[in-house]
Amino acid sequence: MKPGNAGEGKAVRPTRVQDAESPTLRGGSTVLDRLERITERAKTHPEEVFNNLFSLLNYELLWYAFRRLKRGKVPGVDGVAVEDYEEDLEGNLRGLLDRLHRGSYRPNPSLRKNIPKGNGKTRPLGIACVEDKLVQRAMVMVLERIYEVDFYDFSYGFRPQRSCHQALSALGQSIATEKVNWISDADIEGFFDNVCHESLLELLQVRISDPKLLALIKRFLKAGVMIEGKLEATDEGVPQGSSLSPLLANVYLHHVLDVWFEREMKPRLQGQATLIRYADDFICCFELESDARRYQAVLPKRLARYSLSVAQEKTKLLRFGRFAQRDSKRWGEGPPGTFDFLGFTHYCGRSRAGKFKLKRKTSGKKYRQKVVELRRWFKSQLDVPIGEMWQTLNAKLRGHYQYYGINDNWPMLMAYRNKARVLVKRHLSRRSQSSYVNWTHLARLCERHPLSNPRQLTDLIAMSRASVSAV
Repeated sequence: MKPGNAGEGKAVRPTRVQDAESPTLRGGSTVLDRLERITERAKTHPEEVFNNLFSLLNYELLWYAFRRLKRGKVPGVDGVAVEDYEEDLEGNLRGLLDRLHRGSYRPNPSLRKNIPKGNGKTRPLGIACVEDKLVQRAMVMVLERIYEVDFYDFSYGFRPQRSCHQALSALGQSIATEKVNWISDADIEGFFDNVCHESLLELLQVRISDPKLLALIKRFLKAGVMIEGKLEATDEGVPQGSSLSPLLANVYLHHVLDVWFEREMKPRLQGQATLIRYADDFICCFELESDARRYQAVLPKRLARYSLSVAQEKTKLLRFGRFAQRDSKRWGEGPPGTFDFLGFTHYCGRSRAGKFKLKRKTSGKKYRQKVVELRRWFKSQLDVPIGEMWQTLNAKLRGHYQYYGINDNWPMLMAYRNKARVLVKRHLSRRSQSSYVNWTHLARLCERHPLSNPRQLTDLIAMSRASVSAV
């Protein structure tokens, strides 16, 4: 899922093929036209099952898919980088296309890397080969034409033209304007590692009956992972890091959670209820406590039907919203609780006019994780020229500001910048035995090479108003 995209999402760096001529035959129907027709068909026939999608995997689609691959990434188990594959692009694409339609194409196992999470734990990341990334990207270009029509508006994770900031804005709009008195904060235990392959394929068949495409998806699910030179089977789960996994995860949770909540759960509730989901992170807002407790009692049973479970230590129900402070005081419960969502701690605050205002700040867990990452990065920069190191540091700071720079979070932005300043001083003092830097020296250095400052905060309130007016 990784909360790092702001605004309209991260852009994909184009390859040199971006400026090359499209392989579409003159006067012929392009593959993009066929994809548009699939979108229209999915809109006008919401119950239709598509049975001829594999034929869309032609040379033109593979060419477009290659344009979307990012350059400069770590190669997979075959050691081939995007730049290497591009040297004989047409020949490679022709050979890949032939193997796809002969049925002899077999995905390589992904290379497993464990990425530190900052809390002593690691997150497994699968690095696919270039050719496997290419096929997965082409499949996503086809499948998202169907599922982008099916997905609900409250689903934001890993979807085109949607971002974490939009999910946060929608949640804020719901809490500020709807009848929200209770928040259910639940977490799925190891979602990406526990997706049931059989259930996933059954859910895909609700909209797809093409046996060749389903078989190809199954091959990717069963491709295995390479861990320290040893091949291990993948009997369940979807590998994080591949381009196909986010879409498959969204399809899974669309049926397991979204459809169930909208069609089965909400009609049985007495008050208002709203769900906001970003990948496997979701928050449910309720008007009535009885509805919230009923939902929390049924949710584990629903997830268990699809081999998923709730992380009990991360699940809680709290009083929240415009009247939370009043009601908490009335019932002697102390101040209203807080909850974390997409890296931010949400809490009940007051505006300058004294009215209720939902406020957010960088969560303590994420802040500590970012500091650990920054400290680890400094340790790898001891032999890097100061000018180059400083430029990269400012890029890291700007990336942090871009995501965490939202309403009411200015103090935490400055806390992170000040921590970076302390780490810079410590780093410069450790570069050699005679390179101690005091604060005066650092101030002079920062005059010549300023540390990046936050410039403009993202106004989530204005973003929610704009989305409402657009509707």
